[in-house]
Amino acid sequence: MISPAPHDLVVTRAGLDDWPVISGWAAAEGWNPGLADGPAFFAQDPEGFFLGRIEGEPVSAVSVVNYGADYAFLGCYLVRPELRGHGHGLTTWKTALAHAGTRAVGLDGVVAQQDNYRQSGFQLAYRTVRFTGTALTGDTPGGVRPAGAADLAAITAYDSACYPADRPRFLARWLTTPGHRAVVRHHDGRLTGYGVIRPGHDSLRVGPLFADTAEDARALFAALAAEAAGRELAIDVPEPNAAGVALAEAAGLAPSFETARMYTGPVRAHAQGRVFGVTTLELG
Repeated sequence: MISPAPHDLVVTRAGLDDWPVISGWAAAEGWNPGLADGPAFFAQDPEGFFLGRIEGEPVSAVSVVNYGADYAFLGCYLVRPELRGHGHGLTTWKTALAHAGTRAVGLDGVVAQQDNYRQSGFQLAYRTVRFTGTALTGDTPGGVRPAGAADLAAITAYDSACYPADRPRFLARWLTTPGHRAVVRHHDGRLTGYGVIRPGHDSLRVGPLFADTAEDARALFAALAAEAAGRELAIDVPEPNAAGVALAEAAGLAPSFETARMYTGPVRAHAQGRVFGVTTLELG
């Protein structure tokens, strides 16, 4: 039987071969991780994933993924249910957080943990609401097409304007992972948004959905909903983006889950109004 004593816990870096354990725990929590998230996550920062083990058995996990010199994102904070309340999560958290160094750290915290995150120096920025359901579909507006290899540079530049850090390594995998479908929209030869849909454990996941305007976002979402072909999908919408919330509601989706975006300090200015759907709650 595994001992609950914190001093028996050994925290080490996790490898990609450990990802099925971490994503399995996340699925059991109802977080609906993507089926093929691991390679893209580890491409961004292969040193940023941690497991706590007792007698070799995994009991806890945290990821702290670094983006450049100034920003990191914390996710995958998990402890096996039967071993909670013994300090294993906090020990794993402290070990992993050191990986961020002096970077500002962001996270998307579940409601039950938000007070604990505040005690660790995280401050609320805004709420994010997950909308889930079978999206209403109709004609896809013009200007939307599947993303191709030739779009990578433009998407990477657009993404950098919508996110607190540059993340070219992540995007190169995220856009091309088998099962992921990416679409772009152009107006007068200029990229005005892009979106990705991918399979998850419980439903398809949309993320990111970044767009200049609500019209661009609706067009991109319609194309992604068409990819879903009547299957259930989910999108995580920052609550301050009222147009994003209205888009999800108009598509027939309903709130099913909420988190809080929290930061330990100031982050790079970015076009938050273009964020109609968060990329992923695990990596921001």
